[in-house]
Amino acid sequence: MKELGKISQKSVSSAVASDHVSVIEIDDSAAGQRIDNFLLRVCKGVPKSHIYRILRSGEVRVNKGRIDAQYRLELGDLVRVPPIRVAQHDEAAALAPVPSAQFKIIFEDEHLLVIDKPAGVAVHGGSGVAFGVIEQMREARPQAKFLELVHRLDRETSGILMLAKKRLALVNLHDQIRENRMDKRYYACVHGEWASDWGRRRAVREPLHKYVTADGERRVRVQADGLASHTVFNLIDRWPEYALLEAELKTGRTHQIRVHLQHLELPIVGDAKYGDFALNKALARANAKPALKRMFLHAYRLKLTHPATGAPLQLEAPLPAECRNFIAQLNELRNGSHPETASHG
Repeated sequence: MKELGKISQKSVSSAVASDHVSVIEIDDSAAGQRIDNFLLRVCKGVPKSHIYRILRSGEVRVNKGRIDAQYRLELGDLVRVPPIRVAQHDEAAALAPVPSAQFKIIFEDEHLLVIDKPAGVAVHGGSGVAFGVIEQMREARPQAKFLELVHRLDRETSGILMLAKKRLALVNLHDQIRENRMDKRYYACVHGEWASDWGRRRAVREPLHKYVTADGERRVRVQADGLASHTVFNLIDRWPEYALLEAELKTGRTHQIRVHLQHLELPIVGDAKYGDFALNKALARANAKPALKRMFLHAYRLKLTHPATGAPLQLEAPLPAECRNFIAQLNELRNGSHPETASHG
């Protein structure tokens, strides 16, 4: 088996070949990134499960030593990537051109780029998705020397998404996330009755466990030996069979808000993984009222410290039109029998 010599980041994608070992030297574009996220970007078209398998087996080495999936790359690190075979259809998808795209910009300076991500757009390629926001933004900004996702949003979730334009900004923002120094708020509309004895605020601290279904789909469930997880839900407004909540993330687990709400028997309207499938189908029908054809989960506010200046920064993304229309329809239906209308600002 042939082993390649040391290669730079610029030729990474072509170097990760099915019959070669690749040794990649880390430059500014990847320093500070977790090894698992780096490999997902480099090994286009390779299933996530396979990436984690080669990490667990020790086939991926950094500076000739074993590392775990949480290892953060440093400038000058030498990463050994083993031969990886990609299915032909995945290989074709990986080689397909990525269309550039522009997204609504909430904030931008030389360190940070914050966009309002639409629902239905993945944040990165992988798991059957050829490309996502990060690949499209890089294509749209070929002059950008560094552009990395700071965090993720589920594909069907809309709202605030941060990208770092400098390595130091990325490291600082990851520190803020890890130390729970960011205040992340979401709007979620749920189906069910908010219990009267909960008051206006309900904290959920159920541990979450990630698993993969028989058909390879990634899922999460409440499980006693899962990762500690904490979400606070604030009641904003309610209607017969529906409620509008503000979700406050205290931890950032995969699908955390969706699974915690499912556990409360308050599934998010339009959630195709953890929701009420019959209801979702009914709401998506032509002439339905209320009507909704997406998941009602939106990252609307984020408070953080600017990674370079240290100044407090508050970012906001208004509810998308389809979500506002759904709320308006609920108000119309309620006002048919209840003249008073509660605030949901």
